[in-house]
Amino acid sequence: MFWQEDTPKTETRITEDVVDVLFEIKGRQIPAEHAHALSTELQRALPWLADEPRAAVHLIHVAGSQNGWERPDDLLHLSRRSKLTLRLPKERLAEAAALTGQTLDLKGHTIEIGGYKTRPLSRQGTVFARYVSSEDDEEEQSFLTRMAEELRRMDIPVKKALCGKATLLDTPEGPVHTRSLLLAELSAEQSLRLQRAGLGPGRTMGCGIFIPHKGIAAVKESQDED
Repeated sequence: MFWQEDTPKTETRITEDVVDVLFEIKGRQIPAEHAHALSTELQRALPWLADEPRAAVHLIHVAGSQNGWERPDDLLHLSRRSKLTLRLPKERLAEAAALTGQTLDLKGHTIEIGGYKTRPLSRQGTVFARYVSSEDDEEEQSFLTRMAEELRRMDIPVKKALCGKATLLDTPEGPVHTRSLLLAELSAEQSLRLQRAGLGPGRTMGCGIFIPHKGIAAVKESQDED
């Protein structure tokens, strides 16, 4: 864990050249482990996706797992509020609209893609990535040190950071090792830059994608009590 004192923040206008695109989906259930299947199906439907450096695919989550450190096992039961979310440059929106009306097969469970709306990236200074690619058997402190160095190369100094448990994402070539990562006390400009660029590889499998989080203080207090 990294932890430094707070410093004043400056306001920055939100840059909207990259946005989250939220598609309505219809289906009963999907595998909790659907990263590779979803990536494969989306690249079939949108052949340009893998070559777009600013594109990312959020894995599908359901109520109760949006901001937590845990994820359900086995199957996710979809509701009307469930969404498929892509992070895309705005100039790709017209091409991404081709998803509407298509059906994706996720390990034998299908979802139908409906209409979409866009949402700007957040200026919030505390952000969370459920999955960030890590090395095999990488210890927590080694992971944090490596992430801090990658962020420094992006001109994003780390003040407060916590990583969660390790998670394996299955692929035909073998498991992808990941850890969750929470960063706090970013400036609005740093937060936006990180959300637009992502961190590490595996963006079309849900890795390195940061979303706003309610705060780091409660997490730290909980750890201090352990």
